Parts: sequence; structure tokens; C-alpha cells
Amino acid sequence: MRVRRDARDVREVQQARPASPARAPEIRSFVAVGDSFTEGMSDLLPDGSYRGWADRLAARLAAEAGDGFHYANLAVRGKLIGQIVNEQVELAAAMEADLVTLVGGLNDVLRPRCDLDLVCARLEAAVARLAPSCGTLVLMRTPARRGPVLERCRPRVERLFLALDDIAARHGALLVDLYAPPVMGDPRLWADDRLHLTADGHRRVAEAVWQRLGHPATFDWQTVLPPPTPTRWAARFGADLRFTRQHLLPWIGRRLTGRSSGDGRPPKRPELAPLAPVVYEEG
Repeated sequence: MRVRRDARDVREVQQARPASPARAPEIRSFVAVGDSFTEGMSDLLPDGSYRGWADRLAARLAAEAGDGFHYANLAVRGKLIGQIVNEQVELAAAMEADLVTLVGGLNDVLRPRCDLDLVCARLEAAVARLAPSCGTLVLMRTPARRGPVLERCRPRVERLFLALDDIAARHGALLVDLYAPPVMGDPRLWADDRLHLTADGHRRVAEAVWQRLGHPATFDWQTVLPPPTPTRWAARFGADLRFTRQHLLPWIGRRLTGRSSGDGRPPKRPELAPLAPVVYEEG
């Protein structure tokens, strides 16, 4: 598909976005499809594994549904939209779940040599396959951390999101906008790698999807954080050095050698398996 609209149209689309369903659909099965954002990086659990917004949402849905709720998370870090289509979409469609979430494409547009038309075409192909196979399909405008990386990529990111609006409308998918609310760009909601959300960031995403499905709010996920405490130049410089050494240089190395952080890594929940209901508590 061709992406023809200018990124300025983002604000107009946000104002025209439809409201959440008047009544939340009954959901007894949930399949999450995507990359590191949906895998849950960097919402760390005590054992070193990742939780993430999808696991948090699944726990809430299981508590709502009671016995018999099933959940699969096929997402794997580092995946491009073509890999998501080839490795995850057909599996998810075959599961015929009540709810499917699909997030992808941002890893593509963060690369300087990106065929955005091809990315959007692959994204639409995924949506066209998934939408008829599930009860509710949810797409997302993913959040972006404020900073120089976003500014360099902003035109491509916003063109992707404009295309996503059209795709969602054509295929009857729900769209969750995590890009527009200022709080989701606050660096304090982002981990040290500056690419993935903290636990509080994932908690807010789970609540945003929960509300978009038509459930009553449990808190205002768009609430801004209090003013930041000023930091000294030396502390900021030290943080930048650690980020460069621990995250940026390894990321560049993987790009130069054609490797991905997800190479050889299986999804954490590859089967649509029972998820026991528990008393859900935010945290």
C-alpha cells in the first residue's frame, strides 16, 4: 500500500478516533503477537524473566473470565514485521482466539534504510489474516521515548501510524494510541536501554488496552509524572556513557553483522494454554 498522507494529519486522526466499545466483549482466550514491546522487555520479574503489558492484561482477563481462560504470547524481541508475518501470524490465526493483539513495524522504521510502503503492506497482510480469525483484534500506536532518536525517526514513525489508522478502519480493528499522550514519552517510564518501557510503563499500557476493550478504568494511565528532580551534568554524562557501552554499541554491532537479539529465541508462551485465574493486583 502507498502511504500518501502527511504526518501533520496525525492530530486530525487522533481527534476522529472512535470511542471504546460500549460493552467489553467476553474474552476467554488471548493471543499476543509482536516484538520486544509485547514480549515484555524491560518489565523484570524477580527471577530475571520479563512480565510486560500483555502478561499483565492476560492476568486481568483471566481474573475476569474465571476458569477456562487461555493465553499465548508469540512475541519475540528484535522481530521485523516480515518475520512477525512469517513466524507468528499464521499460528495466531489458527488459534481462533477471542482477542488478538498485533504490534509490529517499529523495528523496521527505526532503521534508516526502510521501505515504508513494504512495511505497511506487510502489516496490512497480517491484519487481513488475523481480523477474520478472532473475536477482537487490537492494534497499537506504540509509545516513543522523547529524545534525539525519536526526532530523527519521527517522520517515518508518524507515517507508519497514519497507515495503521487506515488499516484498523478497513478491517474493523480497535486501535490503542500510546504515542500521543505526553506521559508515555517521559524518559522516566523507559528502561536504561532507552528502547523499552519500565514496569510502570507496561502497567499503563495494560490499563490502556483494558479500557479500550470497554472495561471500566482502574486508574488514569495518562496521568503525567511529577516534575523531575534536576540532575547534575556529571550524572547525565555518566548515564550516557553507560547507555553507549551497555546498549548502543552492542545494538550497532548486531546491525552491522545482521544479527538480532531474538535470533534462536522461542516465544515464552507458544501454545494457547490455560492461565489460572488469580486475584489480580496492580504492581
